[in-house]
Parts: sequence; structure tokens; C-alpha cells
Amino acid sequence: MFYYCHYTIYIRFNLANDCSLQTEPGQFVSSREEISTYLLEVEAAKYREICSQYKYMRKIRGDGNCFYRALCFGHLESLLQNDRALQRFKETVKQSSKELLAAGFDESSFKDMLDMFVGVLEQCEADEQGDALLQLFNEQTTSDSMVQYLRLLTSAYLQNHADFFSHFVEAPSLKVYCTREVETMAMECDHVDILALSEALGVSIHIASVEGGDGHRLAHHTIPEGAEPCLHLLYKTAHYDILYPHCH
Repeated sequence: MFYYCHYTIYIRFNLANDCSLQTEPGQFVSSREEISTYLLEVEAAKYREICSQYKYMRKIRGDGNCFYRALCFGHLESLLQNDRALQRFKETVKQSSKELLAAGFDESSFKDMLDMFVGVLEQCEADEQGDALLQLFNEQTTSDSMVQYLRLLTSAYLQNHADFFSHFVEAPSLKVYCTREVETMAMECDHVDILALSEALGVSIHIASVEGGDGHRLAHHTIPEGAEPCLHLLYKTAHYDILYPHCH
């Protein structure tokens, strides 16, 4: 398994249509659209590979919180047609408060965020049309509250497993790292944060990365290693969007 504090950027593309990869003003999560809508004119081999493997993409606002928002929305979306799985995930989220308490967080510092998170899950359970999730994630108070809770959970998991994770952060201490880099909104995440949150929630992730690889192909990372991913993300220039395979 690989660990590093920042993805190394090997190659950048200055594309005339990069602006098309941004969400609309006031939007945190876009509608799902065919990936060729955004990448049709791109000739780079890595983008052709993306189009060959994935049919749809959902854009996430590039505000430093994109990984947390993409993971949360993408995973919840995958559970909408599976009531039992959604109930299990709701219980996982409820039980995650124990992780925060064990790390020394006062319940008053996260209770409102946790209640809002659970409330979103309950609205998704009651939504027969499947429209509530996108609407809720584009309400700033709700969307940012869920992101902030996931940041606190990531911090708590890192600190509760400090014997392992402390070796992979560059900071005076793991506590300092968590306070400055993880708990603070708009701070980009590192691989160690992704692994911690994946383990805390039991969510497996596949990342197709434009950065890295052999210069002609995407770099592929599955977290945790060897797992069957339930979520696919595109990583490009410190940003994450959601991908949907052709068979999705």
C-alpha cells in the first residue's frame, strides 16, 4: 500500500474547456451528465481512457472540500435503491460519534452536525423519487455541515489510530496536523485522510488519477487496497469529481 502526503503532479493539461468542469454558480454538486459532454474535444490519451471506462460524471465544487463532498454524495447515491444498506450506513454514522468522543471531542462540538447528517439520511429513506439528495447537497448549510462532520470523523479516526497514521504525516504532531489540515474547512485532503475516512465509514473507493501514471495512462488507486470499490472518483489537479462506469 502506498502512502504520501501529497499527490505528486507529473503532468498538467492547459485545456480550453477546463472551465466546463466547474459547477454552476451556487451549486455544490452538479447533475449527472455524459462524460463526453466535458471531454469531447480533449485529445490526451488519459482522457480517452476515461471516456472508454466511464460514461457519466458528476461535478463537485472546487472549494477544498471536494473529496469529502464527493465521497459523501457518491456513496449515499449508491445506497438510494437499497433500503437495508442505507439503514446500515445510517447506523454506522450514528455509531461514529463514539469515534469522536474517544478522540476527546466534546459532544456539543459535533452533535448538531451529526443530527443534520442523520436527518439527511432519513429524508433519503423517505424520498421515493430520489430527488432529495441532490437538493440537500446544494443547500450550503446542510452540505457544509455534512462535510465538516466528516472532517471531524477523519481527524478522530487518525488520532485514535495514531500508532499507525503518525508515520505518514508531515507536521510537528498528528494532533497539529489534524487541527490544521483535516478539521479546517477548505483544506485539501491527503491520501492518509482518504484512507482514514474510508476505514471509519467502511467505504471502498477507486480513484482514477490524471496525475501520475506513466504519462500516457491513468494511475489507478483503490482504497483500501484490494477492496471492491463502491465509489469511483476522478482526481485531477487537486480536485475530485464523481465518475460512473459504463456498466453503472
